[in-house]
Amino acid sequence: MSADHNTPTSEPRTKAGGTVRKAADKSARTRAREFALQALYQHLVGRNAAIDIDAFTRDLAGFHKADSVHFDALLHGCVAEADALDALITPRLDRPLAELSPIERGVLWIGAYEFQHCLDVPWRVVLNECIELAKSFGGTDGHKYVNGVLHQLASQLRPAEVAASPAAARKPAP
Repeated sequence: MSADHNTPTSEPRTKAGGTVRKAADKSARTRAREFALQALYQHLVGRNAAIDIDAFTRDLAGFHKADSVHFDALLHGCVAEADALDALITPRLDRPLAELSPIERGVLWIGAYEFQHCLDVPWRVVLNECIELAKSFGGTDGHKYVNGVLHQLASQLRPAEVAASPAAARKPAP
């Protein structure tokens, strides 16, 4: 998060002992997810309208390298289906939804939305991308929480795909 606006920036933090992909190594969809998370943060924290957030986000540096169609689907789809996404997520939480950080909630929305609507993206890719978002923009152990919740959602929303995965890929990391 940037210190002056308390919103996530497009530059992920480096974690101790961790590596961060160079900007040139990121796919257009990865960039779209990063921008979508920033936009969802603005929606969750600032209660800004999706159309206003969309216009603002498209003017950010680096947006031209993002998959704008995927960004549109994530931002507008998550905002439009917020109540349904919350209903999917809530039973898998160990605390009230209101106690999730806006970053965790936004990442969970993205994961749940992609599991439901982006069937061309393998469930493991959705899971891994969301874990990376949580590592880059969220709290210290938020990625572990995201991993556990999204693993459960994957099993519900894409049962055949998850069942066809090797057993090691189906188990959440400790």
